[in-house]
Amino acid sequence: MSQASEPSPAGPATPTRTTRTRQIRVVGLVVALAVLAAALVPIVLAVGPPTRDELLEQAGMKGKQQLVIGVKDDQPGISQRFSNNVWKGFDVDIAYMIASFLGFDRSQVRFLPIESEDRARRQASDGDGFVTVDLVIASYSINKKREEEGAVFSSAYLHTEQSVVTLQSFKGPVSSLQDLAGRSVCSLTTSTSIERLTEAGATPRGRNRISECIQELYDGEVEAVTTDAAILAGFVTADRPGDDGQRFPVTLRNTKPLRHWDIGSSPQERWGVNTGPNRALRDLVDLALYTSANDEEDSTWENAYNANLRWQQQYNPGQPVAEQEQPEARKVEVRQWPWERIALPAPAHPGSPPTSVTANRAAWRGRGRRSSGC
Repeated sequence: MSQASEPSPAGPATPTRTTRTRQIRVVGLVVALAVLAAALVPIVLAVGPPTRDELLEQAGMKGKQQLVIGVKDDQPGISQRFSNNVWKGFDVDIAYMIASFLGFDRSQVRFLPIESEDRARRQASDGDGFVTVDLVIASYSINKKREEEGAVFSSAYLHTEQSVVTLQSFKGPVSSLQDLAGRSVCSLTTSTSIERLTEAGATPRGRNRISECIQELYDGEVEAVTTDAAILAGFVTADRPGDDGQRFPVTLRNTKPLRHWDIGSSPQERWGVNTGPNRALRDLVDLALYTSANDEEDSTWENAYNANLRWQQQYNPGQPVAEQEQPEARKVEVRQWPWERIALPAPAHPGSPPTSVTANRAAWRGRGRRSSGC
């Protein structure tokens, strides 16, 4: 065979004009995207909503060593201070949940007792005088009058309703406040229940603490007490055991069995957190509540409800203690990159005893009623 018939060795492939054109276009596109990104980043940083970190800075939470929260100290199941200075209750667990979101662990949270009339001003007693607390989480119903007094509320974290308790021996029924006409009835001085009792023909007695009202009921000085059902349920339950053996040691005198009455006349009592005038702090609290309500993996709220309120229902037949679903919270816009995800951090505290959470959060919803304004 002649050399002319042998194949010549293959040389290096020469790029075609089309291939070179494509390469040039890809390089140009990458450069253009890089320029565009460099131009957009400062714009986003300048005009977008604040990041969560920026909100923490604006709220004065960065570098803060202690979060001071005003709570009630005499409401079993809601917020109660025990003799060893341990605090327990639904409001306490919600306070820890919010504190964790703000970057504080359990040891950095300080609770101070706060009276009803001091909640709008956020003034609580530390034993030596009054101090301004960072947050008020104290069975504080959201209403316009309180906002006019200076309270700045977060979204609601619990829905309940107004009800009445009497001694078990009381000859009922009590299906409305009108059924208490001519009788002496105690309520918190700052609640709108006082005015409503007068309208119903009852004789109201105002006290600063609901435990004082219950004591007067035991002593026969009044015939009934009215305020939010979630508050009264703890006194009706008293020291009877929960599913896990939990009890509410109510240190009142001359205690007697109580009966809880559904009066069917008030709408949802919407409990909120008084955050004060710092808008960034209110946004952070709402962000914590929104995240908790919308994260199916998070059961902190449900655990708090189960540990403190749900098990009491057996001792309060006929009167719903509170709604079993966390209220929807206001959505707060925060700036984040696509790969970022706002999520409630794992609680920085042991929290409530573990309890089972139902598969879905939809549960009993209260009927539309008028407000007691606890």
